[in-house]
Amino acid sequence: MQVSDGEGLDAVPDCLFCKIVAGDIPAEIVSTTEYTVAFRDINPQAPTHVLVIPRLHAPDVASLALASPEAAAALLVETRRIAMGEGHDSYRLVFNTGADAGQTVFHAHGHVLAGRGLDWPPG
Repeated sequence: MQVSDGEGLDAVPDCLFCKIVAGDIPAEIVSTTEYTVAFRDINPQAPTHVLVIPRLHAPDVASLALASPEAAAALLVETRRIAMGEGHDSYRLVFNTGADAGQTVFHAHGHVLAGRGLDWPPG
């Protein structure tokens, strides 16, 4: 984890999501807030599949919560707002942590999935 002045996490130059936050890579942006950027997944797994990422870089959601509880809470609040704004009061929120769990971009992000039945167990 890259900690700057103790108050936030620095952007990582080769991080795909840091580049989206910076506007260097285009994405279909759904919303932006002080703490988050939300955009549509390029490989959607449900009719609604939006990624909500913190503006701060952290490799996973637990690291984000440790480094910036405000940013982690804002990310959770924004996931609900996104789902409701897309017309869903029922949705799944997924955080993959680590390569074995399917994480491919090591910048914390939540997947908001909705718009179809989501069976359990997932996978």
